[in-house]
Amino acid sequence: MGTMGSMPGMASMPGMDHDMAHMGHGGHAGHVARFRRLFWTMLAVSVPVVAFSPMFAHLVGYDLPAGTWAQWVSPLLGTVVYLWGGWPFLTGAVSEIRSRKPGMMLLIGLAITVAFLASWGASLHLLDHSLEFWWELALLVVIMLLGHWVEMRSLAQTSTALDSLAALLPDEAEKVSGSGTVTVAPADLVVGDVVVVRPGAAVPADGRIVEGSAAVDESMVTGESRPVHRGIGDQVVAGTVATDSGLRVEVTAVGDDTALAGIRKLVADAQGSSSHAQRLADRAAGWLFWFALGAAAVTALVWCLLGQPSDAVVRTITVLVIACPHALGLAIPLVVSIATERAARGGVLVKDRLALESMRTVDTVLFDKTGTLTRGEPALTAVEAAAGMDEDRVLALAAAAETDSEHPLARAIMAEARTRSLDVPVASDFSSSPAVGVRARAEGSVVEVGGPRLLEERHATELPVASSWREQGAIILHVLVDGKVAGALRLADEVRPESHQAVDALHELGVQVVMITGDAQAVADSVAGELGIDRVFAGVRPEDKAQRVEQLQSEGHKVAMVGDGVNDAPALARADVGIAIGAGTDVAISSAGVILASSDPRSVLSVIELSRASYRKMQQNLWWAAGYNLISVPLAAGVLAPIGFVMPMSIGALLMSASTVVVALNAQLLRRLDLSPEHSVEVVLGRGATTHSGSDAQPDAAKESRSA
Repeated sequence: MGTMGSMPGMASMPGMDHDMAHMGHGGHAGHVARFRRLFWTMLAVSVPVVAFSPMFAHLVGYDLPAGTWAQWVSPLLGTVVYLWGGWPFLTGAVSEIRSRKPGMMLLIGLAITVAFLASWGASLHLLDHSLEFWWELALLVVIMLLGHWVEMRSLAQTSTALDSLAALLPDEAEKVSGSGTVTVAPADLVVGDVVVVRPGAAVPADGRIVEGSAAVDESMVTGESRPVHRGIGDQVVAGTVATDSGLRVEVTAVGDDTALAGIRKLVADAQGSSSHAQRLADRAAGWLFWFALGAAAVTALVWCLLGQPSDAVVRTITVLVIACPHALGLAIPLVVSIATERAARGGVLVKDRLALESMRTVDTVLFDKTGTLTRGEPALTAVEAAAGMDEDRVLALAAAAETDSEHPLARAIMAEARTRSLDVPVASDFSSSPAVGVRARAEGSVVEVGGPRLLEERHATELPVASSWREQGAIILHVLVDGKVAGALRLADEVRPESHQAVDALHELGVQVVMITGDAQAVADSVAGELGIDRVFAGVRPEDKAQRVEQLQSEGHKVAMVGDGVNDAPALARADVGIAIGAGTDVAISSAGVILASSDPRSVLSVIELSRASYRKMQQNLWWAAGYNLISVPLAAGVLAPIGFVMPMSIGALLMSASTVVVALNAQLLRRLDLSPEHSVEVVLGRGATTHSGSDAQPDAAKESRSA
């Protein structure tokens, strides 16, 4: 995960920058294992260091063994702890000095070095015996190793999202060869191969179904838990599972061209991108170094002026330990890393972290119509029968005439006939004429289906309803039986059922919904009226869509653009947040900051919910980390010494690590967030009007825009 290279402290681990940049995600487990072993080893070595420390023995109340050997156990093993266990922090401190970016590693390295030198001075009787801090040094190193182990383990768990995506691919694939099949590795497949997918097996590569149909579990791509029916001609994605029956799939993409590979790359890029909040945390860690250094200097000066040099060393070391920006360095990166990983599992692919942060402030969502709010393919929406005819009979005859046609309008007519469970007559003598229509013989009659040119050639008159349909921008076909008009069919780009819920939920959040399309005004107004959209830009060419985004921004709106990611690229790039919708090979569109793996517009609500939840976690972690330091540093300096309270260095180290654990655990709560589109809509619509009060967006501005 590339983000580790920019974390305060983490970047300075010995060799970590280089390793993380080149080892890939499998290296995280190795680093975690090494820190785990180092922690347990140092813990074992530290036990005798603490046990043979005269100061610790005095505090607990036991006597050390007689003999000079006993007094050298702590110094010798303490040196091992400092050099071996402290090596990551010492080399990290040197790296921060060289890069002129002081941070947490330099503070830790300085603290343990001061403790080490003071302890040896006391052991050699060059300094007062009260400056012998072997047990505090050992405890500090062990606790710091534990904190880094916990931190790295949390980060490694985040990266397992990528490994789990790779694990979705089957180990073997059944490739059709001749009259049988041969078993090959998925990596050996090439475009054009046909593979057999058994019931319950995973699809080995992106492809198109050429035989069979099945309910396919696509949750790894879309976040949708319910299987989706897929049949001949439908696309399937590598890693999805045919749950109930077998398929034959022609491979259309392999290797890095697959949607799964694109998803893995997007998650990796997102976790490696640097966001505004993360850069702020990085700068805060640098500021904290100077704050800690100044506080330590003042502490040393005051205690020395009070005539207590030994306390000056103890207090100075404690201040340096307490002020380490460990929790601060973890506050932002861990939240965003977990958020992007959780989003990927929910079908929301965050490519740019800044887009995720900005989504919470969006007050206008601009939807491209075709393929986003609508399915991007025609659907039969109405049937009008002429006098003496029945709607179902008109549709059945039209379906019979269109049976052998591959035109999208023909498929829409056939689909509606199947939906109504009509008995479609057997047709013969099929023929088609471009720009006119189709002709076939069914039930002893000549059935023709076509547009205005067909009516002209047959000198027939359209049904009266056609004029109102035309005003709505619909496609109109007439059905003729033996040359006479039997009925009319209304077809239009079908509005997704999910679009209604998406628009309603966005309104509930106080977000203005705008639609942009290249279609005519009548078509756009029809869709907008059906969905309750606030504002429409119609007749817009693809190259002009970015100007409409700029227009909304000039009006003071924070705009999220939702499009299919192909001809919407300029607008996606111009928007405050660009959201590409739809799975497949277009998943790696560079112009969008967020990609919705499914084509469900309700997923926009999931992005808003994730953005707001992540921001809350960032705020909570930053407040905890900053507040902890503001309170603990004065205590470590000894401001309460006049009333008898002095914070031991060991307690300071414990509290510092406790702060890190609190931040890590708080960030982990994001994993419980349900990002399914259904849940996001239910949460918003279930709140009712109370949602507005808690919104990070600007509901009043959005309301004014709608009323305008």
